[in-house]
Amino acid sequence: MSRIVAIVGRPNVGKSTLFNRLTESRKAIVDDFSGVTRDRHYGKGEWIGEQFTLIDTGGYVSGSEDVFEEAIRRQVHIAVEEADVLLFMVDVTTGITDLDEALADVLRRTKKPVFVISNKVDHHDREPGSAEFYGFGLGEVYSISSQTGSGTGELLDEVVKVLPPEPETTGEELPKVALVGKPNVGKSTLLNALLGYERTIVTPIAGTTRDTIHTEYKGFGHHFTLIDTAGLRRKAKVHEDIEFYSVLRTVRTIEDSDVVILMIDAREGIQAQDLSIYHLAEKNKKGILILVNKWDLIEKDHTSTKKFEEAIKERIAPFTDVPILFISATEKQRIYKAVETAMEVYQNRQQHIKTNKLNEVMLQIIENYPPPAWKGKYIRIKYVTQLKQVPPTFVFFCNLPQYIRDSYKRYLENKLRENFNFTGVPMNLFFREK
Repeated sequence: MSRIVAIVGRPNVGKSTLFNRLTESRKAIVDDFSGVTRDRHYGKGEWIGEQFTLIDTGGYVSGSEDVFEEAIRRQVHIAVEEADVLLFMVDVTTGITDLDEALADVLRRTKKPVFVISNKVDHHDREPGSAEFYGFGLGEVYSISSQTGSGTGELLDEVVKVLPPEPETTGEELPKVALVGKPNVGKSTLLNALLGYERTIVTPIAGTTRDTIHTEYKGFGHHFTLIDTAGLRRKAKVHEDIEFYSVLRTVRTIEDSDVVILMIDAREGIQAQDLSIYHLAEKNKKGILILVNKWDLIEKDHTSTKKFEEAIKERIAPFTDVPILFISATEKQRIYKAVETAMEVYQNRQQHIKTNKLNEVMLQIIENYPPPAWKGKYIRIKYVTQLKQVPPTFVFFCNLPQYIRDSYKRYLENKLRENFNFTGVPMNLFFREK
């Protein structure tokens, strides 16, 4: 289960600077998750071996101070609902403003851990100014400089202490399949079609988050956990800003899964928001299956499927080795095939190729088309092995790994895919000196 830490606060207090420091400085994946209207930021953070997902709630609103206030309070309400830990950032150079006070009022009502961060304490002269923020009644105040990084280590030491524990995994854990996509794409319909189909056994699993529904699913000869975000657009306390809300859920859902089923609407084709979800799954190295739903509503001829598939692959490039199925959840067309394919992708992601077989195939390919020489130096790849980890990770041992170009790395990945079935599965390739 991913642990979410949200940075909240009014504009211009330094939220994004802190976000960049806590993610990029640890070489984490940082991505702009493009929503319907504005960019969202999420990233991976790690401190003393503890990993968490960091959400920057900054940069979502524009307009006058009046417009700011209501929109930012909404963001904070959503973050309070969804995050496990809240970092409340204020600016030591301005002291407490009315908007800070309004946000503190929201945060005082939550039972979640809240850390008050006094930012821009760039030198000792500003340290006494942080004392003012004890007036919020939210406990300890942490003086930091997100610009220089001073004080962030002490802050993170305390943050990781209150993160919820990572669930213990057992060897018998069921495959986890996430159902994701934009609102109204048909996730609920597909879920209901699957759960109501033939003698399926459905058991809700306790202890999951309030918003992602984990369902143990048995059907079509398969047994897995289905993680669903469908039908959860609104909650009583969260009235607006659905895109931000759905980002938090989608990030959590994808990170908790083995295979991601991305549903898109046949009538719209693949949109920017679909691509954002796709790239999020790809960067997290999850298995991926694309379902084009509502195919029954499309006027088509014998070339429609091929053209549609080509259009999708053009948009998702360069990683295009992904199964694409055309379904109708309402008509229950090809939903059996969808389950079957999701499980095939799961198996592809788990498979391990024996070292002798790998070398037998790949060394011959490398001999036929060796890496191009670089500055007169010949590169010789002598050995390849697959590490025992998920996602599939291959290590090529050679004399000059630093001179292997990206185009040749892509060539080797394509050859691995041609000879062994890794459809739907992003992989890692590393080159090491032997």
